Amino acid sequence: MSQILEKRQLSETVFLMRLDAPLIARERKAGQFIILQLCEDYGERIPLTVADADPEAGSITIIFQAVGKTTQQMALMNVGDEIAALVGPLGSPTHIENFGTVVCIGGGIGIAPLHPIAQAMKAAGNKVIIIMGARNKELIILEDEMRAIADELIICTDDGSYGRKCLVTEPLKELCEQSPKPDLAVAIGPPIMMKFCAETTRPYKVPTQVSLNTIMVDGTGMCGGCRVTVGDETKFVCVDGPEFDGHLVDFDNMMNRLNFFKKQEDHACKIGLHGGSKK
Repeated sequence: MSQILEKRQLSETVFLMRLDAPLIARERKAGQFIILQLCEDYGERIPLTVADADPEAGSITIIFQAVGKTTQQMALMNVGDEIAALVGPLGSPTHIENFGTVVCIGGGIGIAPLHPIAQAMKAAGNKVIIIMGARNKELIILEDEMRAIADELIICTDDGSYGRKCLVTEPLKELCEQSPKPDLAVAIGPPIMMKFCAETTRPYKVPTQVSLNTIMVDGTGMCGGCRVTVGDETKFVCVDGPEFDGHLVDFDNMMNRLNFFKKQEDHACKIGLHGGSKK
């Protein structure tokens, strides 16, 4: 069991929770994730990146968007409630070193898993440029936390309600055209965003890491649901990743597979919302 120590609503559907998890807080590294399950006997297993950790307080911070049945149930939980099962840290940590200049690009809820990576890159002595994007101002999260890390922070919104009215690929291209260009790009967000970030950096030969955590299911490599094609190889995101070379990932295949069970997911969500069976 893991108790909820803090809960904050960051936007209409995005929530922050701080959980009691001393062992995970002590061991986690940037880029790793946890698996949680709300009920002991049944329920969906949800992979979530550890957005922050406090080893002294023994707590970890997760950020999630209430879009499916389980995350909507989580959004109704409050401080003092307990999550039945919490496992981690899982996955391979982000490779952190002093690369030079690292541009970190986060889209929507992807800003949350980007935070610990940007934090670690800065601590390693890198110049860190952060590009954050969302549909509108209300969906920009962790601005203060990212501003505290970044040497330069660029905010983009689709509707122009905050920052620049453009996609994140526009300032990314501008940075790649500068001399010197970035030494590394790290992009986390919707698959279509990561795909076009990788295509933006490709002509400039800027190494680009992407995180494919959205496709994970059980987090242990047993179900095979998170298999992706990277170069000429099949990889399992939860055990081989979640981070890969963005220039090698077959994003089109990944996006097609993400929609395989959309009807079942929508059905489960409707049942949960209308008080039907939770099994």
